[in-house]
Amino acid sequence: MKKLYLILLLFVTLLPCLPGIAQPATRTLRLQEVIALAQEQSATARQAETSRENSYWQWRSFKSDYKPQLSLTGTLPDFSRTIMPVTQPDGTTDFKPVSINNSELGLSLNQVVSPTGGRVFVTSLMQRFDDFDRDQTRYNGNPAIVGIEQPLFAYNELSWAKKIEPLRYQESQKVYLEEREKIAVNATRLYFDLLLAQTNQRIASQNQSSNDTLYQIAQEKYKLGRLSKNDLLQLRLAVLNAELAMAQAALDQQTAALALKTYIGMKETDELELLAPEGIPATTVLAEVALAEARKNRKESINFSRRLLEAEAQMAKAQGDNGLNASLFATFGLTNRGASFTDIYTSPENQQRARIGFSMPILDWGRQRSIYKVAELNKQLVQYTVDQEEANFEQAVLTQVNQYNTLKARIATTAEADAIAQERYEIARNTFLIGRISITDLNIALAEKDQARRAHIASLSEFWTAHYMLRQLTLFDFEQGKIIE
Repeated sequence: MKKLYLILLLFVTLLPCLPGIAQPATRTLRLQEVIALAQEQSATARQAETSRENSYWQWRSFKSDYKPQLSLTGTLPDFSRTIMPVTQPDGTTDFKPVSINNSELGLSLNQVVSPTGGRVFVTSLMQRFDDFDRDQTRYNGNPAIVGIEQPLFAYNELSWAKKIEPLRYQESQKVYLEEREKIAVNATRLYFDLLLAQTNQRIASQNQSSNDTLYQIAQEKYKLGRLSKNDLLQLRLAVLNAELAMAQAALDQQTAALALKTYIGMKETDELELLAPEGIPATTVLAEVALAEARKNRKESINFSRRLLEAEAQMAKAQGDNGLNASLFATFGLTNRGASFTDIYTSPENQQRARIGFSMPILDWGRQRSIYKVAELNKQLVQYTVDQEEANFEQAVLTQVNQYNTLKARIATTAEADAIAQERYEIARNTFLIGRISITDLNIALAEKDQARRAHIASLSEFWTAHYMLRQLTLFDFEQGKIIE
């Protein structure tokens, strides 16, 4: 019995500590820390990183196409045991068993010639034939063959790709940087959504506590006949509204916290406590500087050049593929045959081959001209589209600069308005307690206090969102004065 009493006493002693133990830890974060987490571990960041790696390996694959390619091909073995028809000298057919094997091996070195669109190659071939029924072995081979294959008057895909693909790779690198800045923009929006929700929760808690205190004081005044029934009911209604506002603010805070955690890839169950940014960049952004940096750093400039080159390439293809086409194929090498492997390399004979093939439309009912005209008009369309997109892009940059500078100037105004509204409410509250203003005036001061605090948080949100959007549009860090890389 005594032991049970001690256990119960220990349980009662530790009971107040249990809620504290179960409470999740609170993690305090600033805006830059949230952005860093999002750019490092969010799903969007991993997607951007994977896309960049994909572009890198595509670029590596493209560059390898222009380097010498060494390949080994062969058939080892090609064995056959069957009965085959054999024509006799008198014209009759006899069926005889055949047991043979054919093996071949080839080593080739190929190199494309991008200025001409052709290729040169060096090849060494070896063939071996085995007749097992007659116990015979024969060799045939080409110790060395040098050749060239060259299209004439045709579209040179190699040359055009060498102009276009480097731009495509540079564009992919810019896309990665822009995606990182886009992540910063999205993280900033979610950060301020949660910060505003936490601010609303604090406002609701303060208002509920203040209204409850005022209501208790008002009840005493009402009993003494110094307050009307109408004012008392207004204060009671304010208490109820504050309780409803607290419940809604708590729900909004949980929703905003979940959205932010999900986006930045935060798996911890810690509660987040966000700190409002205290200072803002002192730099004033000049429109001409921002526009120059955007033209220099963004993917759009590269994208416009690439698309125009692709349109020109399609015109060249339409012209090259629909006129006179010819191809040259020529080889020179050594060849030999023999009963042993070494016979192939003993006094080999010369081998030459040359071939020129061509095709030329004679009657196509305007097909060639139509294809070329379509390609020409597509190029004009691309040019007009690029011109319009370039104008839209420049307009977006200039608009963002104006918005950035305007929102920056507003922060000082909203901060002062917030401080004044907080002070005015305290004065109104104290004045109400001594009965010199009505409950209506107090409620007006309360509403203006809350509105001023929310307006200041909103102005901070708009400014920092504009700040990171300007970075995204220019790929330039105006605080540090350097290009984002």
